[in-house]
Amino acid sequence: MAEKLLILDTDCGIDDAQAIMMALAAPGVKVLGITCCFGNASVEDVCQNVLRVLSVCDRTQIPVFRGAASPLVGNPDMPINHFGTDGLGDVFKDRDSEQWKSRVQTENAVNAMIRLVSENVGQVSLVALGPLTNLALAVKLDPSFPQKLRNLYIMGGNMEGKGNRTVCGEFNFVMDPESAYIVLEEFLCPTYIASWEFTCRHKLSWDFFDAWVGQDTASAEFMRKITSTCWAYSRGPYAVPSTTATVFGPGFVSYDSYAVAAAIDGGVVTGSLECAVRVELQGALCRGMLALDLGQKLHKAHRVSVMTECDLDKFSRLLTAALTLPRKT
Repeated sequence: MAEKLLILDTDCGIDDAQAIMMALAAPGVKVLGITCCFGNASVEDVCQNVLRVLSVCDRTQIPVFRGAASPLVGNPDMPINHFGTDGLGDVFKDRDSEQWKSRVQTENAVNAMIRLVSENVGQVSLVALGPLTNLALAVKLDPSFPQKLRNLYIMGGNMEGKGNRTVCGEFNFVMDPESAYIVLEEFLCPTYIASWEFTCRHKLSWDFFDAWVGQDTASAEFMRKITSTCWAYSRGPYAVPSTTATVFGPGFVSYDSYAVAAAIDGGVVTGSLECAVRVELQGALCRGMLALDLGQKLHKAHRVSVMTECDLDKFSRLLTAALTLPRKT
């Protein structure tokens, strides 16, 4: 069976790290490159975070590319501290060290994305885990870029107007609504969306999380470290409440991992809505919200697949495997 080729576009925070590790551990999957974008942290921190993940997983041969540092319009909506100021829980002392900067490729992420897909036409699944700025820039530089993809997986947006960054908007889309709009209007390849509500409704137990990070591996030790001081992983009665827990109840949600899992094994998704979508760009409350056109009022020919149901057994197995290697020595 041919390898599944992936490009991961990320704003690497803790959940992105979990998703990247899942892709690295999956058999029959080859990650061609990882492109970085601002989001959970500055793009410089994001690049360092990805390199840390690759180092702990002994996969430093995978190239890392620096991409967009800000949205298409305006300035990034900072500060963002959900996963600490650096995106990985602020637990590392060598932040901004030259050893990390020197390992980032000189080729820009958008150019690299276009090149890698053009070298493997019809074979690459692009998995977007952060703001969609790099993807929007790619289609503007090369309008044929989307049709060269095998498919596109996105973690972002929402189905019911429930927001975690604004009243009605999900974080990745709100951080760059114009890019989200462009991507969902101009990428006509098969597109699959893991919305915020979808991920939250398929949360795992904290008992699973404890066993997961308790594995005797270097990657599990790394995950224990980056989640150790992050309030998003606190469970006590006095923990800072997160939007996820408040709206959907307590549990462990590895948001970005759902999109990667779907790209690895389509059987993870057991239910979906096929419909046209559009990203709202106006309004004080709804800017960045993903609207599902279930009544076909937009008269758009292109439909996307919005995930609604998940095989949690398959998903949990893929997530467990993400931390099984390498063994500690």
